[in-house]
Amino acid sequence: MGISTNNSNILAVLNDFTLDNPNDIMMLVAENFRKRRVEKNITRQRMAELSGVPLSTLARFEQKGLIAFESLIKLAMALGYTTEIKDLFNAPKFDTMEELDLIRQKSNDKRAYNKRNKA
Repeated sequence: MGISTNNSNILAVLNDFTLDNPNDIMMLVAENFRKRRVEKNITRQRMAELSGVPLSTLARFEQKGLIAFESLIKLAMALGYTTEIKDLFNAPKFDTMEELDLIRQKSNDKRAYNKRNKA
């Protein structure tokens, strides 16, 4: 029994690091939101009032992870997560040094485009 429990704990930890599918991420965000709401002792009804998001939208979000981005922003603001939502995509991410060089080169560009090779 100890080995089975230990394996379950390891799998649970690994699961947190392998969220690579949109549905899993949506559900994780919804679960985290619900936890923060409950920690602050705010009912769904009160959260709907505070945020201006319909109660049915809030319930669907917490149960299925489905929500419009504008509604998610309103909920985040109502819970005091304005900075966190504003910081989404704020910092550049890179996997290689070449990507980092490209990010630095394009830091002031307004759009992405392919450069054509001139022979």
